[in-house]
This record gives sequence, structure tokens and C-alpha cells, in this order.
Amino acid sequence: MIFSEVKTKFATDYEKMKSEIVIIGGGAAGLMAAYSAAKALPAGSKARITVLEKMPRPGRKILFTGKGRCNFTNLKGWNDFSRHIRTNPNFVKPAFFSFTPENMIDFLESNGLETIVERGDRAFPYSHRASDVLDTMVEVVLRNGVTILTDREVEEVRPGFTVRCTNGESFECSKLIIATGGLSYPMTGSTGDGYRWAGFFGHKIVNCFPSLTALVPKGYKVLDGRETELKGHIHRETQMTGSGEALHGAKLKNVNLTVTYDGGAPETEFGDVDFTDGGIEGPIGFQVSRKCVKTLMNGGRVSFSLDLKPGVPLADLNARVKTLWNDIKNDPRTRQAKDGRGINGKEMYRILLGKLMPWDLIPGFQAWNPDILKVGSPKPDRFRGRKPQRRVYDVDLDLLARTLKDWTFEIIGYVGYERCVVTAGGISTDEVIAKTMESKLTPGLYFCGEILDMDCDTGGYNLQCAFSTGFLAGQSAAKSMTTGDTV
Repeated sequence: MIFSEVKTKFATDYEKMKSEIVIIGGGAAGLMAAYSAAKALPAGSKARITVLEKMPRPGRKILFTGKGRCNFTNLKGWNDFSRHIRTNPNFVKPAFFSFTPENMIDFLESNGLETIVERGDRAFPYSHRASDVLDTMVEVVLRNGVTILTDREVEEVRPGFTVRCTNGESFECSKLIIATGGLSYPMTGSTGDGYRWAGFFGHKIVNCFPSLTALVPKGYKVLDGRETELKGHIHRETQMTGSGEALHGAKLKNVNLTVTYDGGAPETEFGDVDFTDGGIEGPIGFQVSRKCVKTLMNGGRVSFSLDLKPGVPLADLNARVKTLWNDIKNDPRTRQAKDGRGINGKEMYRILLGKLMPWDLIPGFQAWNPDILKVGSPKPDRFRGRKPQRRVYDVDLDLLARTLKDWTFEIIGYVGYERCVVTAGGISTDEVIAKTMESKLTPGLYFCGEILDMDCDTGGYNLQCAFSTGFLAGQSAAKSMTTGDTV
């Protein structure tokens, strides 16, 4: 049963009702908090749990995860999983063990959604439809008696707790869970509201910045000299240059990406890279983006080097390139083409590149490395008579081999919150109890998900942390209730 069929189930008489637990935010963490709170209530409890979601339907950001396929968790054990948490893994550890990746798979499969584990221990719904994960979660939450109210934008939160919405409705509760997310993908409802309410209760907010985002090379976007003015943030919708368009859509597999920050020691990652309308993305592009964004925001410099042939030493690659070139030159088809005039150097170069890289990369590679193909003086063409009309092209094979091993880009910017995957920074975890997700400053107040200073690598880690912290927050809020908490 999808959300559109059930979202008004409890809403008609809700103004007469109050809740013991209110959850602000109906994303991954908020929905899981609602589920775990409902499951943790004592048998026969009449305590009410309400989710307030500002958007027309909950969980919109889930629909964008994994490019719409929803890589909802990663099956690595804690020791390996924790290496992919870029903040304080020890804070996440109790939540992780309260609701593990295996628990998340069991949750979905026991409720009728088949899952599959792919390369890198990444788990997806078998259908590869993110909407199936969201619909399953919403259905389970509603089935457990939770009220989900959409189009409820919270305007104010007061001690006690009183939650007031922009439509004039006011809700009272004894336990409040804030799961409003960060700043990434604001069109899904993540606009940083929760930071303001956390600050009202005295919580420190660690400086936020975009993470898991596209990185923009110099020459990729039409900036008209605005680089300094933009201070690193280059909106994804900024027009691409011709060179950027040539690279757009190309995907590289099994390459090395070496990053140098401010002339420091280079750092290398191995994996896949995508060139998108935003810039350089893909698994290893995202992997390095956090540090790159931080460096650029602080006024530092970042440069990339792509090694398209990481398993082949330069000397061997150089020899291979020259062998391929000679094979192309001596191929009878080369000599017989073009009405007997033969294929010129430009066309031979394209054939050579086709043997060294994916075809969809060739236009971009040529556009970004024009010095490899040099134009010489025209020579007489015996098929055209006296005028020297045949253009000569010389290919610098040594430079080609070096570029395949060291294709360099200067990174001048990054795509911001409008399309980054996750927000780095947030509510300081020093002021949140790791074993319960409860505020150390305000009893009865809980936080979970992206609103916390807790971000991870790409690969299912961020969603699992949202589910784990959400589960622990909801469970803790429900278990901490006493008879006097009923409102």
C-alpha cells in the first residue's frame, strides 16, 4: 500500500489528539525512529507517536539515493564499516549495533521487499526501485499505529515540548525527536530547520559544508572570470563549456585518481569516475570530495591526476601505444580507405584512441588534450591535382602515453547543497548521548540522521547511519517514557 493511499488515515480528527512522541521529519531517520518507537512501547500502551513532515509525502530524499536504485545499506562488519565514517565512529557504534545492516535487510525482507547485495557489499532492493524501499517503510510505520501528517512545516519548537506549525496547528509531547536532515537536496525539504531548533536548546552546530558532491575542473563550466566571486561554489546548472560538454556522460572504470592538496603529499584512490553535468563524480570522485571541498572553502588549491591504465607501467604503455600505431598504419584497410588515398593521421589517431579507452571518452579526451594531435603543413594530393590540399596530422605518441598515465585537472570548485548527497557538519555529537541519541542538555530531546555531525563515504553507509541512529532514538524515547509522560 503506497503512501498516497494511506496518508489521510488519521488526519481527519487529529486536531483533537495529542502525542507522547513527536518526530519532526519523515525521512530515513525519522521513519525508522517512528517504527522503533512503536515497537518499543509496552504491550497495550495507548501512547501516540506522530511524524510531522513538511513535504507532500515523506521520504523524498530516499527516492534520489543510489541514482534512484536506493543503495540502502552496506553489509560490511563494524571494523570495515567504521573506516568509512568520516567524523567520530565511536559515536555511531552503539547505534550501529542496535540496528545493524543485517537488521535493515531483515526489516525489508520480512515486510515483503526482496533485496540483493552487489559489488562492494552494497545492498539494494531487488527491483532497483528506491520507491519500493520508501513505500515499504511508510506502510510498516502506519501499520504499527504511527500517525504521519504531511504538509506540516514546523515553525517553532518550545521547551516542554510544544511544536507549532506554519498552518497554526500546535502539538504537545513529552518526547521530541528531531530528524530534519541537513542542507543537501533542499527541494526534498532539507533546509536546515533543525539546526535552528537545536541551537535554541543550546546545542553547538559544527560548520556545515557539502560532501559527496561533484568537483568542477577549470575549463568545465562557463564562468566568465567569476571564480573568485563564487568562492568555490559553482551551481550545477551553470552552463558547461564545449570541453565540458565533450566529457559529459563519459564513465571510467578501474582507474587511479590521485589528488594533491596545496602541494602536499598526493593521495590516490582506485575505482570508477563519472563525468556529469556537474563535474567529476562517481564513487572515487565522491570519495575525495569531502576533503576537496574543505580545502577549496579554506582558499586552498586542489589538483587531480587520472591514470587510465593503472596496471601498466609507463614504459610498457609507451611501447604498446607505438605497436598499435604501427599496426594501424600498416593495416591494408587503412591504405585502401578514402578512395585509395588512405586514412589521414587524424582518423588514425581516433582509431588508436578507440583501442585505448571507451569510445564515449574519446571526444572529451581529445578536447582536453589538444597538443597530442598536431597539424602539419599541407602536402600535394595527387588525386586533387596541383594544389597542396591534403592536411598532415602528426600524433605525439610519447605524450599520449604520458597523458594516459597522468591526465591532470585543476579543481576550482564544487557543486553545493543543491545536488550534494550529504551534509558534512551539524549538531555536535559531543552534546548527544551515543547510547540513546538523547540530548545531554535537554532531557526528552533526541536527534538522529543527517542533522548530526556524522557523514560517511558513498556506498550505503550514510543511509545505514540514518537508519541506525533513527532506530536507537525512537527506541530510547519510547523506553524512557513513564506513566506521567502521557499528555
